[in-house]
Amino acid sequence: MGRLGPTEIILILVVIILLFGAKKLPDMARSLGKSARILKSEAKAMKSDDQQSAPADPPHAGTQDQPAPRTIQAAPGDVTSSRPVSEPTDTTKR
Repeated sequence: MGRLGPTEIILILVVIILLFGAKKLPDMARSLGKSARILKSEAKAMKSDDQQSAPADPPHAGTQDQPAPRTIQAAPGDVTSSRPVSEPTDTTKR
């Protein structure tokens, strides 16, 4: 039951084409590839952050260095998170 033969694969492909249409399939494949690239780049960035944040030597008791604030960068195609955020204004009357 775990093996798919060539006829089952062809049948599945025909059903997918009938459900989504031949015009939407390239767009779906493109968006799937874009999502996979973003996931891969985020995983690579997380791995490099972990390697950079792991200290080579244990911190000395005498030094009180503050770690630099981390910045989170948007993905290349992500425009929603790159918009500036407006600061709240003080609307109370004094």
